[in-house]
Amino acid sequence: MRRVLKALFIGLFLIALVGTGFAQKAFTWQEIRVKFEAANPTLRAGQIGIDESRAQEVTAYLRPNPNLALAADQINPFDGGPPHSTFGALLSVAAVNYLHERRHKRELRLESAQDATKIAVSDQADLERTLVFNLRMAFVQTLQEKAILNLARENLAYYDHVLEVNRERYKAGGIAQVDLKRLELQRVQHLSDLQTADVNLRTAKIQLLTFLDDRTPVDQFDVIGPFDFSEQVPPLSDARQAALDTRPDLRSAIQSVEKAKTDHRLAAANGSTDPILGFDVGRNPPIDQYIGFSVNIPLRIFDRNQGEKRRTQLDIDRNDRLAEATRAQVFSDVDSAYATVNSTVILLKPYKEQYLEEASSVRDTIAFSYQHGAASLLDFLNAQADYRSVQVNYLNLVASYLNATNQLNLAVGREVIP
Repeated sequence: MRRVLKALFIGLFLIALVGTGFAQKAFTWQEIRVKFEAANPTLRAGQIGIDESRAQEVTAYLRPNPNLALAADQINPFDGGPPHSTFGALLSVAAVNYLHERRHKRELRLESAQDATKIAVSDQADLERTLVFNLRMAFVQTLQEKAILNLARENLAYYDHVLEVNRERYKAGGIAQVDLKRLELQRVQHLSDLQTADVNLRTAKIQLLTFLDDRTPVDQFDVIGPFDFSEQVPPLSDARQAALDTRPDLRSAIQSVEKAKTDHRLAAANGSTDPILGFDVGRNPPIDQYIGFSVNIPLRIFDRNQGEKRRTQLDIDRNDRLAEATRAQVFSDVDSAYATVNSTVILLKPYKEQYLEEASSVRDTIAFSYQHGAASLLDFLNAQADYRSVQVNYLNLVASYLNATNQLNLAVGREVIP
């Protein structure tokens, strides 16, 4: 008997342990974002690109390598030659040449590489802005499908209760058999809503896990957060100014103009002449040792880097125009998202203040009336359908509001509406 009790106790303990280990974990939006920033492969690849750009800064600032030349001349291994051509009269020379870069070419190359790194950092921030927008969309969709699933469960439970009451009425002779069968057939619609909501929720969770590069089973993953709306919207002027100060794509466009100006100065510097300085030392019997100096100056008569100077000057103008276009796009994005948020709030207010309560009241009233013979079956089914339609429309509008605020945050470049 003790062995049986002991085995039963161990079995219950293991079941509890397994249940605890595989319990569903619910993550908030901030926790989801932290996991995303740490694990998303696209973001991590972009960070490697920034590191590559910083490595190019090292290459850009390197000095030219000097050239070392060693020579041995006047070698004649055969006997009988003149005295100056024997091994004893060997001419040996060591020479070092170095390209001296003028007009701060190294410094300009470094500045251009640093500008490229700044652009890479801004592009990475813009990539993160876009990916976080998509992540938030998936997060909102998961919350939406959870709310719809809960609504489907509540509707099915309510309908089952009404159905049970009407079965008792049928047994008491209060309703006809055909009416009971119609009520039972209508239950299929509620059951279908429940199954569809469950599938949609699982699909939303899978999409969210894909952003996180997470292989957690869907049944062990969940999210939690407010699924509601707020009537407080920041002024449009504040949102516009925040976008001008924050948008990484606009910052990247402005930085591209600065890099183009640096590249133009570098092209002008590359059109100048860089002398090659030389130093040599040798031994030339019977003169013995000697040293020498040389300067090699290329004559830039034809090639003065004219094409690159012209190209970089045009590139400045091109990037100026692109920056203006990006600035105009910023205003367009903010204004459009702001209008969508306001429109959604206007639609949501009457639902919260009036329609939800009225739909619930009408459903309960018609259900009570039908159970007491004061309303028809068609009235009852229509009230059920209207209640479901109003509730689903409200949840969809809340999701539209959250997606609109997400769009506004994307347009501004940071969260202005949490």
